[in-house]
Amino acid sequence: MNQIHAIGIDLAKSVFQVCAFDEYGKKLLNKALRRNQVLKFLANIEPCLVGMEACGSAHYWAREIKKLGHKVRLMPPQYVKPYVKTNKNDSADAEAICEAVSRPTMRFVTVKSEEQQALLLLHRERDGVVRDRTSLINRIRASLHEFGISIPAGRFRLRKWFREDFGVLESKIPSMLLNHIKLMHTRLVDIEAYLEELDRQIDSASRKSEQCKKVQEIPGVGRLTSSALVASIGDAKEFKSGRQLSAWLGLVPSQHSSGGKALLLGISKRGDAYLRRMFIHGARAVIRHTKEGKPFHEWIMALLKRMHKNKVIVALANKLVRIAWAILAKQSQYCATI
Repeated sequence: MNQIHAIGIDLAKSVFQVCAFDEYGKKLLNKALRRNQVLKFLANIEPCLVGMEACGSAHYWAREIKKLGHKVRLMPPQYVKPYVKTNKNDSADAEAICEAVSRPTMRFVTVKSEEQQALLLLHRERDGVVRDRTSLINRIRASLHEFGISIPAGRFRLRKWFREDFGVLESKIPSMLLNHIKLMHTRLVDIEAYLEELDRQIDSASRKSEQCKKVQEIPGVGRLTSSALVASIGDAKEFKSGRQLSAWLGLVPSQHSSGGKALLLGISKRGDAYLRRMFIHGARAVIRHTKEGKPFHEWIMALLKRMHKNKVIVALANKLVRIAWAILAKQSQYCATI
């Protein structure tokens, strides 16, 4: 058998499909391996290029395969799909991965460390718990509204209402509903306590990271955004420019150009929606509190005179991302601009 040059692995829960090419692109093998056979197979071949889709468990397998001396590359699944020549099956997928990883223009995903993955999981858990809390608050308000009880919007006002007004209404609603509301309120208190614990863990990770501290100096970038950004991108030098990072987050216009006529549409909204939302919220806060002498004030006011506020928010978010890239990639400090 010729020497293996590139391997494509179609990840799964139990049965993995492995395809191998030589340096000329000739297929040498395409076979299924059990989960416990994958590392043994890779340990018995010479170091080569290993490609996988950036999906569930991909970063774990990339770290383990790297320990064997192989060069590992992760690719977004949407970039691999065009290389599938026939109907979708494990064999065709593994062959497509093996072919895609060999392309010189392919874009890759940086392999995350265990610490990065753990921090990102905390962010994902927090985001999910916040959605659960909002859903629970809406159900509490809707249940009481059915009995003519109106509660002011907002979780802080709801907390104040339970503390000051709920006791007055206990005798005016059915006992079944009363017990139900008390149970939902207990669950809401537990959720908020859980959120506080997640925030403490994220804050602790942010305080230990010098990169997070540098990024937090940027207006509109707080503890959540900084830690999520540092954990998501890893080495900022993987991006050639700040615009490339902004495009990765979906904050640049999508194009539909043809025949020499450039047509720019709304932002592409590609990439990490959570991180993009954090920067959008941060930009909105900066614009809300902008005043004479504040960073970006003159630039923001000039834009507000000729375009909608939402466009200005996105433009500022784009600028914040580029500044963050410059700080992380060039290891510099933030310098405020008016």
